[in-house]
Amino acid sequence: MKTALSPRSLAPGTAITTAQIGRLAIRSLYREVALSPKPGLVSPDSQGSHADMDYATFLRSLHALRPYFPAITQCGAGRPGLRQLQMLGIGAETEVLAATNGVNTHRGAIFNLGLLCAAVGCLLADGESPSAQTACAAVRAIWGPEIIAGLVTQTTTEAQSHGLIVARRYGSGGARQEAAAGFPAAMGVGLPAYRRALAASGDGELAAVQTLFALMAELDDTNLLWRGGRNGLAYGRRAAAGFLAAGGVFAEDWRSHAEAINQGFVAHRLSPGGSADLLGVTLFLAELDRLA
Repeated sequence: MKTALSPRSLAPGTAITTAQIGRLAIRSLYREVALSPKPGLVSPDSQGSHADMDYATFLRSLHALRPYFPAITQCGAGRPGLRQLQMLGIGAETEVLAATNGVNTHRGAIFNLGLLCAAVGCLLADGESPSAQTACAAVRAIWGPEIIAGLVTQTTTEAQSHGLIVARRYGSGGARQEAAAGFPAAMGVGLPAYRRALAASGDGELAAVQTLFALMAELDDTNLLWRGGRNGLAYGRRAAAGFLAAGGVFAEDWRSHAEAINQGFVAHRLSPGGSADLLGVTLFLAELDRLA
């Protein structure tokens, strides 16, 4: 039988709460936006390639999202269908748009981390231990088929999203297929890169920057494809691979190298938003493992 969740406790015998999972999600997103320098992305001292948003916009968005992640964790305990989770996500997106004057800063996070929080709620209600592996597997097993089915039978509104247009145009997987498969890029690229860099440096910020470049070097980032086509994607992947080959964050001049890459991305109006979204997922999963 399912265990009903509460803000105090997710399941008997565990100290983990819905509020704690919500804070973990918000903290992961804050860590991502606070990193600097990042190629073409918003940071505390740069708008990157985004004329319509800045660091303050992201902070307002994060504040608006605070109730969402505990709520969707709670919802996940009942193993709901995807549509029920989507309705919570639509509500969260509405709150974000109101807080940012119409700028959609966290659509990917609402989807990705929303699913993972729901998976954590489901796992704990079933008496299972949440971890990066079990949460990703739960997303794949519980909602993966519905996510894939939704890609086949898209609504008119969904068909206009940048990610779906790019997926059709270039045959890339995109965020939905990544989630449906249990976040293989986060598990296979992001987490190993983060753990290696953290073990070598002892510095979470350096590890996060290294992870972002590792994801950029490997992903078919749909944001890069949307803004720059195949040439833009190739440019971004080459720049990231060159940064890593030069030593990444372990090189003495890593900040100046990363800033030079940022300037190149801004000049070409490129932004690796898909990689940034998966960095947020990676940071969440890494912290989730620390709770296990």
